[in-house]
Amino acid sequence: MKGWQDDLARLETRGMLRSLRSVAGAQGAHVSLAGEDVLLLCSNNYLGLAAHPALVEAACAATARFGVGSGGSRLISGTMEPHVRLEERLAAFKGTEAALLFNSGYAANTGILQGLCGEDDLIFSDALNHASIIDGCRLSRARTVVYPHRDVAALEALMAQEAPGRRGRWLIVTDGVFSMDGVLAPLPELVALKERFDALLMVDDAHGTGVLGATGRGTAEHLGCLAGIDLHMGTLGKALGCCGAYLAADRTVIDILINYSRSFIFSTSLAPAVPAAACAALDIVDSAEGARLRRSLHRNREVFAKALQKGGLDLLGSATQIVPVLTRDPAPTMAAVGALLKRGIFVQGIRPPTVAAGSCRLRATVMAVHDEGELLEAAAAIIQVLETGA
Repeated sequence: MKGWQDDLARLETRGMLRSLRSVAGAQGAHVSLAGEDVLLLCSNNYLGLAAHPALVEAACAATARFGVGSGGSRLISGTMEPHVRLEERLAAFKGTEAALLFNSGYAANTGILQGLCGEDDLIFSDALNHASIIDGCRLSRARTVVYPHRDVAALEALMAQEAPGRRGRWLIVTDGVFSMDGVLAPLPELVALKERFDALLMVDDAHGTGVLGATGRGTAEHLGCLAGIDLHMGTLGKALGCCGAYLAADRTVIDILINYSRSFIFSTSLAPAVPAAACAALDIVDSAEGARLRRSLHRNREVFAKALQKGGLDLLGSATQIVPVLTRDPAPTMAAVGALLKRGIFVQGIRPPTVAAGSCRLRATVMAVHDEGELLEAAAAIIQVLETGA
């Protein structure tokens, strides 16, 4: 215990100690934190669906019919009607033959990469991919080549360099929206590369699903290359307001994962209420209400980001609802978090190892249900706190 206590003390001294804050009430524009009403600027509930009446009703109806728990893993007894229905819905949503549910985004990425790739295979992974992708590459036992962030020319050179000694399958894997920067992957160029080198392309579109594209199909739809993606990974716990994750792909890929993906095989399946609610969320995404929510989200993002940029803050090239504000070092970052919380604004500070040393930031996330006036007030408060420290 003493060694761990010393470790925690060192983290606290360096401004790196993490702790949990418990919010009261549903995820919305506002939550209660320590008994105080605060503006929630750190939730991935982008469309505001987490407490939507249609999702609540679907979850309650599924619970009444199917019970609270699934009772087992999918290969034992845990495959239930809501799971099958959602997988069919997700496959249609992404335009693939099939889909497979996982219990979280982390379980999906680790299970997909471990289940599909092996020692003879080669994975090309963006340098700023999510930690779950990095861990999935390690678990796969495939050789992994990390290419510079969003650098297609560098990736092309690496692929050409590897081509003479090629043995197994090649896979390019990238985030669609990079979760700490809010920037997009160059998907059309990656599609061209994967076709030239006979590789597969996997996109983790956790932060694009439901949000980007004319119909909310995500980053690839937004960039005009949806059909060019082989492996569509996404989560249910962000814009869709639920929890869990999925892969949409060819039937053969899904069947391989059912047989080899350890995070799928050895996990009790999602509670039936979850896929039922996620189907309701997809119905909203496909509706006029969904289109209205996306418009509201993009408008709110523009209002907030422009106000911050006008104040001279560095938003690290963000082009999405994820709006980071560069603060560089841990101590001022966390001081700003505390000062903003006193003003009724709940935003999180991001520190190493999530981001590189010297690139700490406030990671603000905008929702469709935010009020424009409140976003402008929050932007003004962020500017003032970072200028004055209070």
